[in-house]
Amino acid sequence: MQARTWHLGDAHQSLVLASLGDCLPEAVYWGPALPERESYQSLAAAAVTDVTGGMVDRNAPISLNPEASQTFPGQSGLTGRDADGNPLTPRFRFSNETTSEHGLTLVYADTDLELSLVLDLSMDPETSLLQMQTHLESAHKITVDWLAAPVLPVPAHMGEMIEYSGRWCAEFLTRRLPFAPGARVRDNRTGRTDHAHFPALIVCSSQTSNTSGEAYAYHYGWSGGHRMVAEELADGRRQVQFGHASASMKKNHVFRTAPLFATYSGTGFNGAAVRFQKYVRNKLVSGARMPRPVHYNCWEAVYFDHKLDELKSIASRAADLGAERFVLDDGWFGQRDDDTSSLGDWVVDKRKYPDGLKPLIDHVKSLGLQFGIWFEPEMINEDSDLFRAHSEWVLGSADQPKGRQQLVLDMSRDDVRDYLYDCIAKVLAENDIGYIKWDHNRVLPVVDAAQTEGLYALIDRLRADFPHVEIESCASGGGRVDFGILKRTHRVWLSDSNDALERQRIQHDASLFLPASVTGSHVGPRVSHTSGRTINAKFRAWTAAQRHMGFEMDPRELSDEEAEVLKTVTGWWKANRDWMATADILRLDSADPALFAEQQLAEDGDRFVVFAALVRPSNQILQYPLRLTGLDRNALYRITLINRADATGLSRGSPFLKNNDLEASGQYLMSHGLTLPWRFPETIWVLEAKRI
Repeated sequence: MQARTWHLGDAHQSLVLASLGDCLPEAVYWGPALPERESYQSLAAAAVTDVTGGMVDRNAPISLNPEASQTFPGQSGLTGRDADGNPLTPRFRFSNETTSEHGLTLVYADTDLELSLVLDLSMDPETSLLQMQTHLESAHKITVDWLAAPVLPVPAHMGEMIEYSGRWCAEFLTRRLPFAPGARVRDNRTGRTDHAHFPALIVCSSQTSNTSGEAYAYHYGWSGGHRMVAEELADGRRQVQFGHASASMKKNHVFRTAPLFATYSGTGFNGAAVRFQKYVRNKLVSGARMPRPVHYNCWEAVYFDHKLDELKSIASRAADLGAERFVLDDGWFGQRDDDTSSLGDWVVDKRKYPDGLKPLIDHVKSLGLQFGIWFEPEMINEDSDLFRAHSEWVLGSADQPKGRQQLVLDMSRDDVRDYLYDCIAKVLAENDIGYIKWDHNRVLPVVDAAQTEGLYALIDRLRADFPHVEIESCASGGGRVDFGILKRTHRVWLSDSNDALERQRIQHDASLFLPASVTGSHVGPRVSHTSGRTINAKFRAWTAAQRHMGFEMDPRELSDEEAEVLKTVTGWWKANRDWMATADILRLDSADPALFAEQQLAEDGDRFVVFAALVRPSNQILQYPLRLTGLDRNALYRITLINRADATGLSRGSPFLKNNDLEASGQYLMSHGLTLPWRFPETIWVLEAKRI
């Protein structure tokens, strides 16, 4: 039987789809790029598996939407019910296709049930990132409990998965697990991306590292609750599914998943990470201010206690440190003296700002800083004028528990979105504001895709009418970080933790998907407000300099020595931020688990910087040589340890980099690596290099 076949590919990878008998297509190959003369018909034929005792007479394929009607033994790609509550078990057959240079749209239909399934797949030619989406249409109103984005199988030699978990102030925790018979299901029903459920998965082998081996990486670009299924069937085949959280779509005629982004890498985790990073900074985020301005946020300096003269003084001190943007955080509106009141009353508090925000903004602008402001539009307090006027706008039941003393507005309502737009637009129109920190400080009481769709609609409207205003996505820190929100914003706040030790790990693991240009990282106070830990200024400053740099502390607490450290590191960051904004973050493999090390490599490959942070004492006395990656093996590089003056007196030897610049080949640097001076834990070595 002749199969329909399709191919998406480039120099890095190939995805081959095949459809037998006009059934839904399956991926018969996904991996390294295939030669042009490859016969896709042969691959389709070779993909047919054997049957034996205890099995049905033909194995149902892991199609792009596995069908229960085909006796598929695992999680099907669609679970739904008709108007009478009867299960839907469609048998989709080919209807039509549309192809382009880098993508294809496949339409399949079940004429009896009057259902149409549309599968959109494309491969971005610049980043080699697959983008896949499923669209279901019904002539009748149906209930859909589960709809998967296009489903891809997992090769048998990829026996492990890396998933994300976490919590407030400890986001982007990774867990490496083996595949095993049965399904690994992550069903995030919090209504936002969530600290504990970053919507991503990496499939790999036990030998895969940052710099070598194979990896398949997935990210579901959706800011609401999501569901992930990583399943091994009894016959040994494996599949990965992503979609909206269970029961979040409800009853309708039209259903659409978010885009699923995926890629194959033959060069370790970094090969996949670079593609995701490039896609975000080159294709997804638009309108960000360049060069990226040094950020100052006043939250951990004043909290709700806003006094105009103190804020002016803080802004002046921040400017002296090198800040270029001042963000006024929570507490400027309604009668907001703590977190129990005023959410929803987006008018300037005349007690704190009798002449409005203009006097503060004028002062900030006179210092050469851009002014930004905090909103939490999706939330409401019971003690607010808005609640007293419109308690019916609250999402969920009247007796629900509050979170951070607040309730949630129903963003699916046109009147709610119109009200919020009018409030925010008025503040933006009446003041010279270039930046919004958009917060979201509690989980939702119900799981509903319409809530996220309403949020998108509101942000899209504001972006269209105020294109000069940048938006940062914050949700108690990293509770809403995904490609769906990044399509509409310019920056994410990875965590409410400004503890630089925690930040090292959080930034390190987030870099598998996020570039430095959108990742906010701030120098926190001497004593961390979230961990109670005291951390030296150099470690805090260099940690922030690894991403979009900023400050979030009371600058009045700084000693002269600490202030000088911040000025020096900020000056270095400003001198390098242009090329670093487009650099690839490459995680370095280290034999020392106490070390977080990364290499930021310029687009042209002619320069790089290495950050090597020792977060706790090593088990051995000396550091192992640090091997680099991604270099031209035959080129020579000159390497400078730019903070060699930080070497402690207990470093009694004379390693070459301690007093000299090193010239070495890319081959040496990647094979042997750099021998660094001994140092205390909670310190960072920073090395600059240029191709000679």
